[in-house]
Amino acid sequence: MIQIVFNEISAAELSRLPTQIQFQLLEALNIQPGDLEPELLAKRFGVLDRVGKKLYRCRAGDHRIYFALAEGHVRVHRVLHKNTLADFLYRSNLPGGGEDDALSQSKQFWHLIDEGANTLKQG
Repeated sequence: MIQIVFNEISAAELSRLPTQIQFQLLEALNIQPGDLEPELLAKRFGVLDRVGKKLYRCRAGDHRIYFALAEGHVRVHRVLHKNTLADFLYRSNLPGGGEDDALSQSKQFWHLIDEGANTLKQG
């Protein structure tokens, strides 16, 4: 069984959503032990890369789950509404070339992810 670890920020983001949407998000994530290969995850989810650090994006309805693999489990960094990302991309004037490429190049996006990751280290 795969353990899914939410940091404080992603847990709070998920808990603010209606229960039905929470279930839809977790169902969309649904990663099995045999799915933990980066190549398999890349076929199923979006991939963002920053200096060798891979982050996966699971699209589920109007929300996006950003997660990474860590020590054999899934670590969820952020749970965001798609309009939040669209607004973020628009405000940041990121160049074209696909959402994953644009996010991979954005310092502001990685700041959001690092902010969530840091909550795991403090707890």
